[in-house]
This record gives sequence, C-alpha cells and structure tokens, in this order.
Amino acid sequence: MTDARSKPDRRTRGFERTAKLLGSRIRKAGESRGFAVTRLITHWDEIAGEGIAQISRPVEVSYGRGGFGATLTLLTTGANAPMLEMQKEQLRERVNRVYGYAAISRIRITQTAPTGFSEGQVAFSPRKAESVQEPDPEVTTRARATADGVESDDLRAALEALAANVYTRNSSKS
Repeated sequence: MTDARSKPDRRTRGFERTAKLLGSRIRKAGESRGFAVTRLITHWDEIAGEGIAQISRPVEVSYGRGGFGATLTLLTTGANAPMLEMQKEQLRERVNRVYGYAAISRIRITQTAPTGFSEGQVAFSPRKAESVQEPDPEVTTRARATADGVESDDLRAALEALAANVYTRNSSKS
C-alpha cells in the first residue's frame, strides 16, 4: 500500500494550469507598465462596467512620491473623453473597491498611449446591436392613412415613417 504523500499530485504530472504558467509573466509585464495589480487589466470589463469598458482601457497606474494615492491613466478616443470625464468619480470608486482601499485618488484621461502615437491606436470592443422592434400594427395603419394622398413614393415613405414615430411617441406618453 502506497502512502498518499509519496504519490505526486495529478495536476503536477504533465500539464499545469495556464494561470499558473502565465501569472508571473503577466504580473511582471503589468508591474513594468505601472500596474501593481494586474486584475485591473485582465478584468477591466467587469471593474469598469460594460459602457466604460467599450470606450476606454487602463494604460498606467502611477504612484506619487508619498506612495499613497495613485493616478490611474485611461486611454480613450477624442469623442468619448467628455463622456468618460463625467464618470470619473464613479469609476474611481469602482476601481478602489477592487483594491480594497482608496488606492486610486485621481483618474487622468488621455487620448494617446504613453509610449507614443503608434500605440495609441485604440481598438475598444464594439457596442452590441440593439434589437429592432416591430412597430405596432395600429400605428402602421394610422401612419399609412396620414400619408395616403401623397403621390411621390419617397415622400410618402418618409411621411409614413415620421407619422409612425409621432404616433408611437404619443401612445407611449399616455
């Protein structure tokens, strides 16, 4: 009968978990770019939320001379910078929940990567397409009746679409 301690663990015979193999490399790469906690990079979608993650990504965490109260630098595109600027405080609170204390005191938004313009090419995740909702048959009938006397097909189609929007908006208010 063999002792359980002398038998090697099944996981260590042959294959190891990918996280175990790559963990030290990811941590080393993250620390060289200013990330003490790589979770900020690897779980950005979950930390920031889907809306913010679609328009930004973390670039750097830099610590001041005092060592407490780091600055998180986010990369975004020009059009999204004002939207991200308005959400900085909520984002700072979410990031600090991950750290477990008020590690991030400031969020800085940039539109270029710190390494230069060539790496500043932003590729964020695309938004999910919204499902197209079929209009109410009653609204469609009323819209067709409204534009019934118009001879031009293009103008009639445009008036039907406008009438359908107006009728839909009015029916949702009541």
